[in-house]
Amino acid sequence: MSSLSAAEKLYLENILGMGGGYVLEFSDATFGQFFDGFNIKIHSEKYQIYGVSNARVSKAKKMRAFGDMEPDALVGEVLSELLDVYEARCDSIGLERDTTSLGKSRDIVARLMGRAPQANPETDKGFLDLQFEFPNIQKLPIESLAVPIVQARLKEAQDCLSVGAHLSVIFQCGSVLEGVLLGAAQKEPKKFNRSSASPKNERDGKVKAFHEWSLSEFINVAHDIGLLKPDVQKFSHGLRDFRNYIHPYQQMNSGFTPDEHTARVCLQVLKAALADVAGER
Repeated sequence: MSSLSAAEKLYLENILGMGGGYVLEFSDATFGQFFDGFNIKIHSEKYQIYGVSNARVSKAKKMRAFGDMEPDALVGEVLSELLDVYEARCDSIGLERDTTSLGKSRDIVARLMGRAPQANPETDKGFLDLQFEFPNIQKLPIESLAVPIVQARLKEAQDCLSVGAHLSVIFQCGSVLEGVLLGAAQKEPKKFNRSSASPKNERDGKVKAFHEWSLSEFINVAHDIGLLKPDVQKFSHGLRDFRNYIHPYQQMNSGFTPDEHTARVCLQVLKAALADVAGER
């Protein structure tokens, strides 16, 4: 099954117009033809798991089943083509694109396919130009025994940047962000558990224990409850994706090597996220 989070599904469903049971402007016939190009029989019983007995299953429900059942790479491949169809339709009828949802959806596809999110130099530059400093660590919702550990990792991240150890910067930034968000969740568990973005167990629908949450899930919930601002949420997912390069084969498959710019963006993301959590923005 794919690793799509609840928040990612919302972005995708919005851009694909799935609220009314449709997917873009596809008819049943053209929807089937589209998936035939991937050797997938989307109208088969396999993808009717969200239908009601003896009732017609909508294209949106079949799309949701496909997204839940198939592996990341295949889901990403199909979604990439659907986003191309969306853009072509907008261009053909003069419809203004939803650039926010489209950009986020492209980043989601990149993650599913094991690639780095598409760079946006103008957006990156604007974010980098903002002045962020690391907040007072004592204001962060972490245990007192963890304070010196966080301080040491922040210093190490800056030291790594100065000597060109760009991957090490990213790994340190990701570990600190995840640790601080876990601390925030443990301090206010009700807020995190009651969020509509909190991850649920498939077997019983209950919210997972915090130690089972991914960094992506912590980021989405922290944004949903107002702890992280929208710009930080967006760039934090980029940091999360780059951190996955701790696995050599993930980096090999993506064909991407983080450089100084990538490392500086990640360090900037961490500064802004910690400022958000500390209430200093």
